[in-house]
Amino acid sequence: MSFKKLYNFLEELQKNNSKDWMDSNRKYYHEVRDWYINWLDMMNERLAEIDDDYFDTPGKKAINRINNNLLFHPNKPTYKDHFGAGLDQRSKQGDFYIQLGISESLIAGGYYHPDSKILRSIRDAIDYNGEELKAILNKKSFKNTFDKLIDEENRLINAPKGFSQDHPHIDLLRYKTFAVVHHLTQKEVFQDNFEGKVIKIYKEMLPFRRYLNEAVSVT
Repeated sequence: MSFKKLYNFLEELQKNNSKDWMDSNRKYYHEVRDWYINWLDMMNERLAEIDDDYFDTPGKKAINRINNNLLFHPNKPTYKDHFGAGLDQRSKQGDFYIQLGISESLIAGGYYHPDSKILRSIRDAIDYNGEELKAILNKKSFKNTFDKLIDEENRLINAPKGFSQDHPHIDLLRYKTFAVVHHLTQKEVFQDNFEGKVIKIYKEMLPFRRYLNEAVSVT
């Protein structure tokens, strides 16, 4: 097995995105899924070796369902065009997300559109010590890896409730999402050093995720 076979499966699935096709290719699906779970198990062990605070997340727990939630999104296809998984997945905190897919492959982390309680906790942390987060975001290697916080175009126009418009960190307080992403090409995933690349990105993202998770954990 290999990542090439994983992508080949996803390509075939998108051409035949139906329960009938999946039922007929259930063995193929489980072969690919089980291989990916084993790869996630390996990454779970390697990340635990470099991070003393890493939360053990076996592959079976990390991997997301490939089915789309048609109850809330009835217009979506039956199955996703990617395999997604969250490592270092502590309850109610931002995980280390890996997505390998046809339209998009990426590594991400943080809080995407968090609920109001979590968002308030993050903003309180910025109010108390926004300099630390700015230092993380402005680090050259961090900017080269992630560029900027995602969803920048959907920031609040005015200051959020409870904060003044002239707050020294108003630029950060206006965000509604606190997450970063590193996009991947299939060529990068196929390279022999892909595991090393994942570890490098994990290390670069770690201070950012720790800052946010600490903010959320005190609620």
